[in-house]
Amino acid sequence: MTPPTSSRPTVGVFGLGSMGFGMAASLLKAQLPTAGFDISADQEKAFADQGGKDLGSRSQAAVQLDVAVIVVVNAAQTEDVLFGADGIAADLKAGALVMSCATVDPDFARQMEARLADQGILFLDSPISGGAIKAADGALSIMASGTPAAFEAAEPALEAMAETVFRLGDVAGPGSAMKIVNQLLAGVHIAAAAEAVTFGLSQGVDAQSVYEVISKCAGTSWMFENRVPHILEDDYAPRSAVDIFVKDLGIVADAARKQKFAAPLASTALDQFVMASGSGYGKEDDAAVAKVYAARAGLELPKK
Repeated sequence: MTPPTSSRPTVGVFGLGSMGFGMAASLLKAQLPTAGFDISADQEKAFADQGGKDLGSRSQAAVQLDVAVIVVVNAAQTEDVLFGADGIAADLKAGALVMSCATVDPDFARQMEARLADQGILFLDSPISGGAIKAADGALSIMASGTPAAFEAAEPALEAMAETVFRLGDVAGPGSAMKIVNQLLAGVHIAAAAEAVTFGLSQGVDAQSVYEVISKCAGTSWMFENRVPHILEDDYAPRSAVDIFVKDLGIVADAARKQKFAAPLASTALDQFVMASGSGYGKEDDAAVAKVYAARAGLELPKK
């Protein structure tokens, strides 16, 4: 059944990468009129071909939007979408909502909320988790914080994009804080999975056996079960790239430093991802951190 017009806000998704494209498609499936914007004209055309709404240029679109969902890589890109040369903030109408989905420092989220509030624009700190498949299925987890008015304005979009919405506070900041907690664990678990597989190789245990046994034992993790198959298949096409964890664990390290909080496991994992990036693997799947361990130990990872 088609939702009533009053519950169908016009949405713009800014960033049509593997996550943003799926989220935009989920909004369309929920019959919310949705336009998509990206630095790639091919991505914009692909989304338009799926039924994406044509609202004209970014500035033309901004005045028509009820909700702007920003799904870019980092804080700098988020700020550019809002306040850069072609920034949309100046053209958004009072009462419009901005949903910021990138992993950013909580202080940055608070700054964006304050700057937009000065213009009468709502802000929902809403980082995402779940990967491209869940994005396309409208089954993401969203760690959200913002005012009650921001949550109310976001409700149709959240319902379309997320399976689980965690309401973490009535101001921006807690959503992003929780996301970097998640990224601390995710990054450490990926590095640990890579270390475990290569340690197994050093002990004469083949990588396939390591995966089959550990995935059924107490030492397993979601990341172990998800990433080790990429190593076994010699498939480092980026679902989430090494450089994403250079960025995200860097945010963790900076946030910890501000609070004088020692985070040695996160720092060690960050070092592994930095080495992987410096070795030329930055654009590869984050499981490529295993190549650093293997190279140091003179080990051979599985080949196709």
